[in-house]
Amino acid sequence: MSQEHAVRTTRNAIPCASLRAVLLSLIDYAGLFPPATLSMPDAIAKYAGYLAGELGWVLGRFVLPASRLEEFARLRAATPTTARWRVSCLLGSDAEGDFAAIRRFNDREDAIIDSVETRAESGEQVARVTEKAPQGLRVYLEVPLPCPVALISAIQKSGARAKIRTGGLNPEAIPSTDAVASAILGFASAGVAFKATAGLHHPLRRLAPLSYEPNAPVARMHGFLNLFLAAAYQGDKETLAAILDSDRADQLHFDDRGAQIMGVVIPTDQLRRMRAACAIAFGSCSLDEPIEDLRALRWL
Repeated sequence: MSQEHAVRTTRNAIPCASLRAVLLSLIDYAGLFPPATLSMPDAIAKYAGYLAGELGWVLGRFVLPASRLEEFARLRAATPTTARWRVSCLLGSDAEGDFAAIRRFNDREDAIIDSVETRAESGEQVARVTEKAPQGLRVYLEVPLPCPVALISAIQKSGARAKIRTGGLNPEAIPSTDAVASAILGFASAGVAFKATAGLHHPLRRLAPLSYEPNAPVARMHGFLNLFLAAAYQGDKETLAAILDSDRADQLHFDDRGAQIMGVVIPTDQLRRMRAACAIAFGSCSLDEPIEDLRALRWL
């Protein structure tokens, strides 16, 4: 893999094929949620600006709670963009009521809710949500880590997808490398696709503040490139965990043929398959930080 090639393509602002395969529609924008906690008008304006920018192709869905659908609908109608926004909706305690609101919302032409997210800790909870979901709506179920095999099996049988939380506002919220590696392998074994959320503002594993507050706690956060390259790796748990833990940019290279991390080569076609059927996206309250870090590393 040629580091020189990667630098040349980033100087032309054209990402090489392997990096584009990883980044395409990767980041679901969750600006309403901590640590950003933006107002609805500010979050909508940010998302619209991102979509219109040169890196709008990195953006996935706009994430919001079902309880704020009416507020979102009113402000979206006043936002002058022609694209039909994709939306992911976090269900509240009344899933049936939320599903009814989603059906009404999806009559709109300026946005569509095509996925929902909620928590599940048992097979019964999985069935309760998935059996009531409108047809065509993708359901993501946030699972605890470590994730029980029986819960993964219930998600697989339901046709839903999993969701893992990879960080939070305190160090205790960051799952261990072993727990994340086990989840990735468990999902892969069962054929369950997943998304991630929280604590993935940076491309590589790094020590960083967990919020934007002064004197915020500092901890070693997971990196989103680590996570998605680990999901694309098809091999033993020890190497997968090492990919998750790598914090060295000089051990990671991209070119049109594929990505290479710690000497492990992952072809571009394999990265595309991973994104389509395995590791779908991650939620972030910021697009600025991931993009700024990628640019600082000269990968964009």
